Amino acid sequence: MMTRGTSATTRRLATTTTTTLRSSTDESSTTELEWPTTKIRQTFINYFSDRAHKFVPSSPSAPLNDPTLLFANAGMNQFKPIFLGRAAPGTELATLTRAVNSQKCIRAGGKHN
Repeated sequence: MMTRGTSATTRRLATTTTTTLRSSTDESSTTELEWPTTKIRQTFINYFSDRAHKFVPSSPSAPLNDPTLLFANAGMNQFKPIFLGRAAPGTELATLTRAVNSQKCIRAGGKHN
């Protein structure tokens, strides 16, 4: 979501990452490839899914059932019960050994958790 006053350049960069590749033999030739964020995200997920990681969808930005967090400030928050040894036995979360996701989170300056 973009706020009022956001420049066109910022909006474009928020939705597309552009990479310029240079040939090692010919410095004058360049190829520009556009990778929208959705392609970057899906490529990342596919890479790990292809290597036996289970895809786990992004959890909400406002964590459910966790009064210690106001908002998701890191991609690992949804796995907190595993790290604390509190994942209910037999649940899908408790059986994870490898996972991949692209967690939406909120970054804020200063103390935020």
